[in-house]
Amino acid sequence: MPEIWLNYGITDVVLDIRAENLEQKIDSDGKILDDTTINEKLNTLDLTKPMELVVLHNSKSIQKLISSLFTICEQKSFQFPKILAEKKIMNLVRSGLPEGSSINEFDNADLSNSNLVFIGEMEFDGLFGYETISTRLIKKFGQESMLTAYAKRKGNLPAPGQLPESFDEAKKFTDNFEIKAIEIVANSQGIIDLAIGHPSETISSTKTLESFSIKDMGHHKSMIISTGKDSSNDNLGKSLSSLWNCSAAVQNGGLSILVAECKSGLGSDALQQYVEGRLNLEQIGNPTKYIQGMEDLLFLTEVQKNFQIGLVSILPEYYVKKLNMISLSGIKPSLDYILKTQGSRQKVTVVIDGSRLLLR
Repeated sequence: MPEIWLNYGITDVVLDIRAENLEQKIDSDGKILDDTTINEKLNTLDLTKPMELVVLHNSKSIQKLISSLFTICEQKSFQFPKILAEKKIMNLVRSGLPEGSSINEFDNADLSNSNLVFIGEMEFDGLFGYETISTRLIKKFGQESMLTAYAKRKGNLPAPGQLPESFDEAKKFTDNFEIKAIEIVANSQGIIDLAIGHPSETISSTKTLESFSIKDMGHHKSMIISTGKDSSNDNLGKSLSSLWNCSAAVQNGGLSILVAECKSGLGSDALQQYVEGRLNLEQIGNPTKYIQGMEDLLFLTEVQKNFQIGLVSILPEYYVKKLNMISLSGIKPSLDYILKTQGSRQKVTVVIDGSRLLLR
């Protein structure tokens, strides 16, 4: 019996599946950079100047880069960069920081500080095609620009791996600021590439992500999807990106089960307002005001016209059912549900690293 480990929050859970029920196991590829190459790239930063490093989310690859950066500063007797992060992730980021470092809250929406260097790991995104430093910043600080980006979406279905007009809006937004970015491309094993420069320049890394992440695999009736890392399943809104990445490979009438702990809840104003009955689907078609995460609510309702969605999470069952998803209590019950509803001989495709894969 194959033993497959899937990420679920800060831990991994095992999926025990009989060989005759396993269609295929899909993980990300790519050649990992060695430490020497990583240090060479980081040395292109001007470390003699004060630096305020803003951590946009937590991941092993981000921790690795910060540790490498501190080592370089220590070796060259440069001042360590200041580490900043949003309050809600400060403790997570702090736990992975090198000794001697400290962290402060980043609560300043004024992006005019030229000492700011934003660090983040590139993924795919249903609205923008790719999640980059630029798209993360427009989501956090550019609500008016987000309304324009939302209006320029490519239809009502998610479009990961494409470059719609919405992506140009994110570039325009960050072009207004003299800031720097460290854009990381990684897989489940480590860092594959990184780009340093203005966020409008570092988006060139989309080509690297595309080069190892796209898998042509046809349509499948049953799929179990793990996001691959806890920062991508911290909340439902973020977790849904992994579902969008795989949606084109689920056949009409099929079933896709998302494994996402969602310890921070729904993670989206639009999803929260919808489950509480304060937002309806008609309001998100052509809105006059952008509500954070409304694209995911739109995509969810459209994708559900094609196939069923199950969710393994700690979210209240009421929320899950309100969003028209099947609430499942664990990995084993999710596999049992597939075999019960689709037959004991049903073959299941298992996606290990959904946030960094694009299935077609």
